[in-house]
Amino acid sequence: MPKRILQGVAVKDARDKTVIVRVERRVMHPVYKKFIMRSKKYAAHDENNVFKAGDVVRIEESRPISKRKRWIVVSTNAASADGEAAAAPAARKSAARGSAKPRSTKTKKAAATAAAAEG
Repeated sequence: MPKRILQGVAVKDARDKTVIVRVERRVMHPVYKKFIMRSKKYAAHDENNVFKAGDVVRIEESRPISKRKRWIVVSTNAASADGEAAAAPAARKSAARGSAKPRSTKTKKAAATAAAAEG
């Protein structure tokens, strides 16, 4: 049977060689039939302490490493998409911050009323 691979966001990296990863999934509510988000935290092994909080990472099922660790961090999402090694996700993160666009203060409703007024 193949090993499971999950994708999530690293939320805590305070421990040595360990990162806590939050994995979210969408499930349908049994009564209201609306999709709701459920999340679970996994402790994953990070041998070189490369991954920091906020990184999008992929974790793979493995043998038990400690009491709570049964997962190993495989790579970041960006590294698997680009085909590059996951050597410096913090460098990619800091480079991406500089080119961030400022958020618009208009709400959807205000934008819709402005568009209706124009045309």
